[in-house]
Parts: sequence; C-alpha cells; structure tokens
Amino acid sequence: MKLRQLFDPISCTYTYLIYQESTKEAVIIDPVFELYLRDKALIDELGLNLKYTIETHVHADHITSGWLFKQSCKSEILISSSSGATNSDRMLEHGDIIEFGDIKLKSLYTPGHTNGCMSFVDQNESMVFTGDALLIRGTGRTDFQEGSSHALYESVKKKLFSLPESCSVFPAHDYNGIMSSTIGEEKSFNPRLGGQLSDGDFIGSMDNLNLPHPKKIDEAVPANLQCGFREDGSLFSNNPKWARLSYAFAGHWDISSDELFSVLSLVQVIDVREKEEYLGPLGFIKGSKNIPLNEISENKAYFDQQKNYVFVCRAGGRSVQAIKNAGLYKNKNAASLRGGMIDWRANGFSVENGKD
Repeated sequence: MKLRQLFDPISCTYTYLIYQESTKEAVIIDPVFELYLRDKALIDELGLNLKYTIETHVHADHITSGWLFKQSCKSEILISSSSGATNSDRMLEHGDIIEFGDIKLKSLYTPGHTNGCMSFVDQNESMVFTGDALLIRGTGRTDFQEGSSHALYESVKKKLFSLPESCSVFPAHDYNGIMSSTIGEEKSFNPRLGGQLSDGDFIGSMDNLNLPHPKKIDEAVPANLQCGFREDGSLFSNNPKWARLSYAFAGHWDISSDELFSVLSLVQVIDVREKEEYLGPLGFIKGSKNIPLNEISENKAYFDQQKNYVFVCRAGGRSVQAIKNAGLYKNKNAASLRGGMIDWRANGFSVENGKD
C-alpha cells in the first residue's frame, strides 16, 4: 500500500491518496475543492484509477472536490450514513469494508466532532485516518453540527484507543505542521483525553475552548451536505479556455505538441534556449520569439497577463522555470510545451532553420 499525504495551507486540511502499486486502484480521503487540479494531476501522473473519494465527515472549513472527481474519474463518493449528506454513492455504517485492489479499509463510526464522523483503519491496523475525531495532541471541536463532547470521548477512548499502540494516526487537520502520530503517543500525551483524563475532564476542556466558528462554515456545510455537487454541472469552470491544457502536479500548465500546433496562430511562443541552441539542429517553431532563460526576469514587462504564451525549450524543463521567472506561474494564460522541441520534432511538426 502506498500513501501520499497532501496539504491545504488555507484550511490546514490533510488529504490522503492511498493506492496499490500493482493494480493502480486508489482512493482519496478528504479532498479539497480548490486543490482538485493538484490532486487530479498527481493521480494522472501516477497512472492511478481512482475508485472512491471518502469523506470522514461533513466539513465546515472547506468544500470537498468529491463531485469533481466523480465527474472526471467516475469515482464513487462514500460518507457516513449518519452524516445527513445527499448525492453520495454509498452510505457507510460502522464496520463496513472499503476494498480497492488488495487493500481493505474498515469504517469506524467515531461521532462527537459531528454526528456523522467516520475513521478508517487498514486491514493490518497499522494506520488509521481519524478525520477530526482524533488530532495530533488534540481532538476536533464539538460545539456545532450536532457535536457531543461525551460522544467524542467515547469514540476515541473505546474505538480508536483500542487499536495497537504502534498504529499510525493520520488526522484531517494539523495546525502546527505535524504530519502524523501513533495511538500509543496519543494515549499517553494527548492533553485533552490521554492518560488518566476522565470524561468530565474532557467535557470541561471542550466547554471552554471559546473558538470562533470556521470562516467558511456557511458556505462549506451546505455544499458538503451535497457532497460538493455543483448546480451548473460544470467540471471546473476555471479551466483555461484557449487550449486543452493539463495541470502538472508541479503547479504549472502543460500543453502537448498536437494541441500547440492546433492553436499556434492564437498564441505567442517564447523559446527560452540560448541563441546558438535556438538556431541549432533542433530548429525553432515559426513565429516564436527567442528570449533566453537568463533574460526572462529582466523582460517581465514584456509579458501581458491577458495574452496567451507557450514557453518552449529543448525538453520541457527550462520552459517551466521561465514561466516562474516571467511572473506567470499558475497563470492560466501561460503553458510549457511538454517534452519541448524534442517532442515537437518527434511528432513531425515543421521547424525553421532545423537540420535533419
């Protein structure tokens, strides 16, 4: 089993991509709407078949991208039967098994933070994904969404703390940059309910947290009660419209040689190779402008934020750096030619000044 832990710095949410390397079947736990492109890029680059998106609960601090994945990957949405959510493909009960490849995750009903919280433990009980029930040296709050301090105490003490002490804990959030813990650590050192702390001790602490409500609660909860369903039915309305681009996990937009050829008259190609290389054997694309990489930064004023640019180099590495240096990184109007001039030539497209 392979695990990738991904992070949203805005809501401090951890998203987990779990997959079997041999079958390429995968699940994603607690994906964030705004980071759909990042997560989808990783899934594509790893060649995975996303089978399920799993929600640990109805979140109040971010909107899920589960519905987007359902459209793009044909994955099913899984959430607790006690969540009150609609548009899911499967409503989970305590003890339900989620299978993908040879991997099995067991559903644990762990209410308290909300009434519909679930945790998920692997078949070897070597790792557990605790959502907002058990955090690292903390717990989720219990003051909204039918939360109950007593129920959360019981969930953690009787269900999560019954797992092996070596079992790794992967929560849905951390606000201090800590990535994981273990059941043994939390049983000993969790200041809210570790050691000999009683139900009464826990309730006393939770009643006095005095936390403001999450900033996005009024937007996030209604959206997540529909599993991220979008009324307009669109996949991702912010995708670039000028060409069929692919978003790379590295954080930039790519364009294929075929696609660049089809939109060549609509874009400005910027070739970032040195002049000698630009005029060398690989040749250059007709109409391209040669600005070597080491001159891009000093030419930032040249780039119009509203114009469409494709950056090109020999193999597709320097062109990505050029986008950054031009101040266009993550700009939907700038893309890197995937594979560079090597790929352009390999696909049989014409060049100027090139030598066979």
